Amino acid sequence: MRVLGLDIGGANIKAATETAAALSIPLEIWRSPDRLIDVLVPIMDRFSAAELLAVTMTAELADCFATKSDGIDRVLRTVEVVAGKRPIFVWQTSGEFASTQEARDEPRLTAAANWHAQATFVGRLVPRGSALLIDIGSTTTDLIPLVDGLPLPTGRTDIERLQSGELVYCGVRRTPLCALTDCVPLAGIDCAVAAELFATIFDVYLTLGDIAENSADCLTANGRPATLVAAHDRIARSIGGDTTEITTEDTHRIAEHIAATQLQRLCEAADKVASRMPGSCENVLISGSGSFLARRVAAQTPRLKNATITSLPELFGPRVSDAACAFAVAKLAAERELPFLGASG
Repeated sequence: MRVLGLDIGGANIKAATETAAALSIPLEIWRSPDRLIDVLVPIMDRFSAAELLAVTMTAELADCFATKSDGIDRVLRTVEVVAGKRPIFVWQTSGEFASTQEARDEPRLTAAANWHAQATFVGRLVPRGSALLIDIGSTTTDLIPLVDGLPLPTGRTDIERLQSGELVYCGVRRTPLCALTDCVPLAGIDCAVAAELFATIFDVYLTLGDIAENSADCLTANGRPATLVAAHDRIARSIGGDTTEITTEDTHRIAEHIAATQLQRLCEAADKVASRMPGSCENVLISGSGSFLARRVAAQTPRLKNATITSLPELFGPRVSDAACAFAVAKLAAERELPFLGASG
């Protein structure tokens, strides 16, 4: 291991080496941006053999920063502190690495570039024809078209990608239920959903068994454990009730309805992206903590039904897939930058 990749997000800090050691640490950076260094220091201690840092980020969008440029600068200043004398290379949506100063000077290319690094790396798995990378994480879904192994997005910034449908702002953990639907079935009658952060999509997939219970995990809407009992309570509150009024059967039906709503939204976005690709989409790559949902999207999207599916969690392991962007920048830096570093040394 000689390269450490860092994907610094607004809710999670992900690290991976080019040899596939990987980890993910939750950090709600908008609550405490100064804690970023507290997370990065132990990561650097764990991967102390790294000679080079490869960085990508999405944390710059957090509203604790005045602008994205400010966020990029703050993140990079922290990385520079923990890096010591190690060189730092920052991935940009131009498809190249930049120095930290170049990254600051070109914030439009630096901001939210992690998806591009991942697509550039995994595109080699589908070197011919049209393919679609579906990466579903805790917060967002990326639908990235690949042609002859190279990313061919319609948009590159978050705004452009939201407009094109290549970025869908919902994932399998943090998305509030009220952001997905304003109405759910209850005892045969439609019931409005409270526009409040009582529950998230995480509770839906806990309820349906797609995500395993973890009583030690309290990164939920109310800070209580990621268990079936607690998820039932959170979903009940999202329709103005509690567990004395809403049964587990009720919450299961609500969860099924919301999961179907999210799936339809993602299938429509995927079909829209696939419709712009040259020829038929022959391959789909799936990755992220929401790979189970990505597989359903591939199976139920009309233009993707005949595509061959390649699962990155199965190929690289779930831990690496969850930190796929960090792994991608590490691999790309090992190929592109490390040889020059060795030559200069």
